[in-house]
Amino acid sequence: MIVYRCEDTLESVFTAIYMAYEEKRNLDDILLCLTEDPVLFAEDIVVEADREKTCKVMNTLKRRFGEEDCLRLCMALASENEEKAQAVCRTVVEGLRKNMRPGHLFDNLADYYIHKAFALARGVSTETGHQKQFLRFQELENGVLYSKIGPKNDVLIFIMPHFADRLPIENFLIYDEKRNLFGIHPAGKEWYLLRGEDADAPVQLKYSEAEKCYQELFRQFCHTIAIEDRKNDKLQQSMLPLRFREYMVEFQ
Repeated sequence: MIVYRCEDTLESVFTAIYMAYEEKRNLDDILLCLTEDPVLFAEDIVVEADREKTCKVMNTLKRRFGEEDCLRLCMALASENEEKAQAVCRTVVEGLRKNMRPGHLFDNLADYYIHKAFALARGVSTETGHQKQFLRFQELENGVLYSKIGPKNDVLIFIMPHFADRLPIENFLIYDEKRNLFGIHPAGKEWYLLRGEDADAPVQLKYSEAEKCYQELFRQFCHTIAIEDRKNDKLQQSMLPLRFREYMVEFQ
């Protein structure tokens, strides 16, 4: 058994997959692991993410399986599940081994790892959709639009293109407080991510006077438009999960 110890990043996992093929390993006897849990009688290999190898794997996946299935694999790796690296690796191995056509990589859902990767990707896709609907921007004193989120999965990279396309002439940033990660969009330019020690958590934000006024108007609107006799908390929670509300203006 060969254990590839990966960092919790797409780059590290794709580098490990490249290494397994490059070193001509028995692909049935490899394990991609994101934790430091020991595996008995196994050879450990520490993986250092390599941009060039990552790009080669990404290009192969797009060419062999198509853009849609490649995106699903990337979404699966954005999950918080510890099995995601092995699930994606086994899905890729099976797809290449059986020469799956574009759009059919996830056909064999009876396979445990393929089903796992598909389920993880679907969960991330669902949360991405929720964030696009429930995310609230607030205008700061300097005119920058700011939003704070705390998603279960690492979805910021999937929601940034959505808002960059809709707010191309705005300076805005989205802060994922769970991962200390910023999505930054300068007006008229390409967006980018800032992660880790270089990103300081924002404190004492000052909103513009217009923003304060609109926040209060929006809260009053949401509280007065409801029909008390038709209130249905259970249905409301199924449509708008509680974990999103602490980041929404109307519930603050």
